[in-house]
Amino acid sequence: MFTINENYLQLNESYLFSTIAKKINEFTLSNPETDIIRLGIGDVTLPLPPSVVDALHKSVDEMGRKETFRGYGPEQGYGFLREKIAEIDFQKRGISVSADEIFVSDGSKSDTGNILDILGEQNSVALADPVYPVYQDTNVMRLGADNRLILLPCTAENNFLPQLPTEKIDIIYLCYPDNPTGTVMTKPQLKQWVDYALENRSLILFDAAYEAFITEDDIPRSIFEIEGAEQCAIEFRSFSKNAGFTGLRCSYAVVPKSLKTHTADGREVSLHGLWNRRQSTKFNGTPYIVQRAAEAVYSPEGQNEIREMVDYYMQNAAIIRSALLSKGWPVFGGVNSPYVWFKCPGTDNSWRFFDRLLHECHIVGTPGVGFGAYGEGYFRLSAFNSLEKTREAVRRIERWEV
Repeated sequence: MFTINENYLQLNESYLFSTIAKKINEFTLSNPETDIIRLGIGDVTLPLPPSVVDALHKSVDEMGRKETFRGYGPEQGYGFLREKIAEIDFQKRGISVSADEIFVSDGSKSDTGNILDILGEQNSVALADPVYPVYQDTNVMRLGADNRLILLPCTAENNFLPQLPTEKIDIIYLCYPDNPTGTVMTKPQLKQWVDYALENRSLILFDAAYEAFITEDDIPRSIFEIEGAEQCAIEFRSFSKNAGFTGLRCSYAVVPKSLKTHTADGREVSLHGLWNRRQSTKFNGTPYIVQRAAEAVYSPEGQNEIREMVDYYMQNAAIIRSALLSKGWPVFGGVNSPYVWFKCPGTDNSWRFFDRLLHECHIVGTPGVGFGAYGEGYFRLSAFNSLEKTREAVRRIERWEV
């Protein structure tokens, strides 16, 4: 008889956002005429930027001509995109990242889970709580839910930032700006984690998917702004939110060549080489037309267009944040992040608040407990909707008597 990976049986029956979708569907069946405003899942609503659409059309035409057709591309990504990423996202900011340290992929969600393929099963893993569910679920899928998985409490008292572990941890997930809480780390705060990782020979998996939404000058956009990070960190970035690629799928990981560890018998090993081997074996590369679309993001026109998109969503975040503060509710995020995190008024049960918000205001958000036990009693609203829908949602909340 064949067997299964029984670690999957230790997961919740369904993914957080699948549960939310089920609740919405049940409500809609009973209330088909209701205008539901969705501020839950972090999916974008603005169309792709014009320069990206133009690049897609041109590259599709190329694929239709014999002389310019392309089959399999390099698993690491085409040079034209990797070079633009290295130049504009890093080198122009004074960060030393080379094009061949960049691996283009189909999403940070995939990369932050797939990276476990090259890491040992004996590692201890630290996660913030509350946390983006993918980090925890992919570790449980591979390792099971045991004491190797360590949750770092994030509460209002510590501004929803994890404290440095007192014990030695092998792998640490950090996401800043944070999903779900919208909080950020300053450079001195992030430096403490880099110093900890260097001292303990730990690996930081740094998710910077929301760096484009940072508005304050003293907040680092990359962990590689911190001295020594190239020896202890891998960074993940995505085009999903800043350029509207949630349906197009393109991201990248930065795996520095100087990032190394040792085998049990003392041999030095490059994680860059291991990830290259993994991608070459299990991944056939991001489609050519998608990479041309991503390249267009780095054109002067593309840079202006995505800045306008980010500003649009951040205007929504500011509107939501201001309205919640005016209600006297404790609020986090919404300044350097498209997510607004707040204390549920009148209850410490996030799902109960979800149901009330849906049934009484016809607004969908995300219950904080879905991100971890320390998220209980809190709630996340997303700025990824239209300005008109956001303003209407705010009007409903302002009139709502909790």
